[in-house]
Order: sequence, then structure tokens, then C-alpha cells
Amino acid sequence: MLEIKTAKTRRGKRELEKRAPKLVESGKKTLILHGTKTSAVLNAVLAQIFHLKKDNAVKFSRKNENVKPFEAGGETSLEFFSLKTDCSIFLYGSHSKKRPDNLVLGRTYDHHIYDLVEVGVENFKPMESFSYDKKLAPKEGSKPCIVFIGEGFEAVEELKHLKEVLLDLLRGEVVENLNLAGVDRAYVCAALSPNRVLFTHCALRLKKSGTVVPRMELVEVGPSMDFVIRRHRPPNESLRKEAMKTSREKPKKKEKNVKRDDLKGKIGSIYIPDQKVGETALPYKAKGVKRERREAKRKNDKDENAPKRKKEDA
Repeated sequence: MLEIKTAKTRRGKRELEKRAPKLVESGKKTLILHGTKTSAVLNAVLAQIFHLKKDNAVKFSRKNENVKPFEAGGETSLEFFSLKTDCSIFLYGSHSKKRPDNLVLGRTYDHHIYDLVEVGVENFKPMESFSYDKKLAPKEGSKPCIVFIGEGFEAVEELKHLKEVLLDLLRGEVVENLNLAGVDRAYVCAALSPNRVLFTHCALRLKKSGTVVPRMELVEVGPSMDFVIRRHRPPNESLRKEAMKTSREKPKKKEKNVKRDDLKGKIGSIYIPDQKVGETALPYKAKGVKRERREAKRKNDKDENAPKRKKEDA
């Protein structure tokens, strides 16, 4: 049994908090590994997928004997690797006479197997086999455009499941706003039949269209391959409900006495009550008050001296 260790330092606790499941997820990392036996085609497929997701992927080069995702007990090592590398998506490649060029795509929830899709790779064309202007090569880490062509992605259960997994694998971090000039690549998935999907990677070329929105052209840059669906295992309904929990968005409170202007921006009005300055207690006596007292005293002295003068006159 594995010994569970708890973090003793603040840095360790912060790392565990980053790896813990979140209501609002960040970008997902991908784990790429292969079994005891693989083919040259499958090695090239795994290497080129790693090249496309190099900024957010981990690739193992050693053989893994104990990893068998579809068998009971065969997912233990895979879940351990997912926990160690903090990867929530994995690609596992294997080759046998029964299932040649076999690729398993899967997702994990809380570092446990969530769902699995097994496909066979056919008609593989690497990047080196395509000739194009190297200036059009997509930049590393750029946001892709993902296109799904065919009614099968909405009607066939296996294709719907494959679409969900491919979206999580290829889209990267979810963003709200995107600059059109920064979109320089597209992943095209076309449903050729209920169990076959054409996957290709294209560069986007922007051209003038006479309007504000430019015209786009697709230039195939590779890799390109066919996915033949073999087996798939959807998640349990209870596990799906737990994994699909979202944070409740609290309604924004109405801001009182606030208005917005296109030029001035946010403008607020402040209520100021009556200050009642006349009733304010002053901490010291002002000079003007002292002068009034002196004038009043002089006036009183004059009034006292006035009767005496009248008597003297009489």
C-alpha cells in the first residue's frame, strides 16, 4: 500500500491546493506514455502530439508493463502517474496483433479514471511529409480553432464521446476573449463513418476580404491520421454529476448612486447631510469673539460714566 504523506510546510500545502479539484478549472495537462510494445507509427504519433502540446504536456519514454486502462486493476499505475504529474488527460499507446497501433485517450477526475476511448491509428502522415511556407507554421502555445464536421458527432454515441475527449485534449486553457490575429492554427475532425474520424492539423492564412473580417484559408501542416473507434467506456452517472459541478454565480448587487458615462467612465454621487456648522463645539475661542467682548466692555464703561457727567453739569 502507498503511504499517504501530508505537507508540513507552507510551500507543500500550496502545491497540494493547486493540485486539488477546483470548481473553476485551469488549463489541463496531458500525460503521454506507452506500453511494453509499440510500433514506429505509434511512436511518431505520440511524439508529434507531444510536440503540439509541448507547453502543457508530460511524456514518459520508459515502457510501462502494468498499465492496462480497460482491465480491472490495470489503472492503478496510471492513476499514480496522474497524481505525481498533476495531469488530468492521458494518451496511452500500445501495439499488438489483435489491436495494432492502438491509442487510448482518457480523462481523470480527482486522479481516478473518469472515462476512456480506444482508437486505432491508420493512414498516418507526419509533419515532415507536408510542404508549405514555413512562415505559416503555427506558433507554440497559440490558441487553436477546433472544427467538427459531420452529423455523427451529434447522433452517434461513440463519436459524441470522442468529441468531448478531443475538445479537452486540444483546446488548452479556457478564455473569454480572443484576438483573431492570434489564431493561427485549426484542428479539423471529420466524421467519415460511424466509427472512423479524419484528424488533421492546419495553419490559418489571413487574407483581405474587403470587409472588417478577413478571409481565412487552411493550409495543411500535419500531422494527419484516421481514428478508428474500437472501445469506449463512458463515466458513471454519479461520477459525471460530481465532476460536472459548477460554481453558482451570485447575482451582482445593484450599485446605488452609480452611473456610467462613455467618456468619463464610472461616476458616483455621494450624499452629504447638513453639517450644522453653527452648532459645532469649537475647541478654542476665536479672536473675533474676544474682540466682541472688549467692545462690549467699553460700551458698558461709557454707560456707567454718562450719569456722573450729568450730575456735574447740574
